[in-house]
Amino acid sequence: MNPKPNSIQEYFSWFPPEIQAKLQQMREILQQALPEAEEVISYHMPAFKTTEMLVYYAAAKSHLGFYPTSSGVINFKEELAGYVTSKGAIQFPYSIPLPEQLIMEIVKFRVEHCR
Repeated sequence: MNPKPNSIQEYFSWFPPEIQAKLQQMREILQQALPEAEEVISYHMPAFKTTEMLVYYAAAKSHLGFYPTSSGVINFKEELAGYVTSKGAIQFPYSIPLPEQLIMEIVKFRVEHCR
């Protein structure tokens, strides 16, 4: 198992600058969409939570993984047709811009779904 980072900054520091930039961009999108949420490390990756865990994200070799749980993937199946997805994960390739508006819509859905 990979080591558990003690902070978001430590997690980011494990990656090259170009991946750190994507991680920071995702973090800023999530901070904007979830101003009331707390940033935490959970399952060895950055996450946002209120009373429940809302979303996670993590760097991989060729993509940024976004984990809005299965409900966040299922309910946006059509919008996510151009991305690799699995039950609770979405892969955003580093080679293309992050779909900020789509990420924000998924996050807003997760907030409503957790109420």
